[in-house]
Amino acid sequence: MGNNRRLNGVLLYEHLGFVGIIFFCYLNDLLKLPSLIFSDHPFSFVFQRSTLEILLILMVWLLVSASTRRLLERIRHLESFLRVCSWCRRIDYQGEWITLEKFLQQGFDTPTTHGICPECRSHLKLSIERAKLRQKKENAADAGSPS
Repeated sequence: MGNNRRLNGVLLYEHLGFVGIIFFCYLNDLLKLPSLIFSDHPFSFVFQRSTLEILLILMVWLLVSASTRRLLERIRHLESFLRVCSWCRRIDYQGEWITLEKFLQQGFDTPTTHGICPECRSHLKLSIERAKLRQKKENAADAGSPS
């Protein structure tokens, strides 16, 4: 939740920055800041120029905002993944590595039991049959060889 707030803060600061840029561009032309700073020459307000600047800034703002939103959505998506240890199958839950059973109990208040899925069962049956055949071959070879 706190991480989501930080990501939304990024968008807020981005929007405030662009509003500030637009405000200063308009204020710059309205108060005739160039003539106040550099000389006493009269400065005429060119409405079209400031409008074009503001439109250009708005276009950049929309592009940057869309890009930032896509990136933040991607970050949220990636952070929503459940981290599982590839070695021992423990789960990273709130900074602590716990077993799957404990995670299900804490996260979902679900009791667990153990079983075997049909695919694993068929793989297990095949490996057991292969081991039995290998054992029979070894026993037959041992019985047929003289001691």
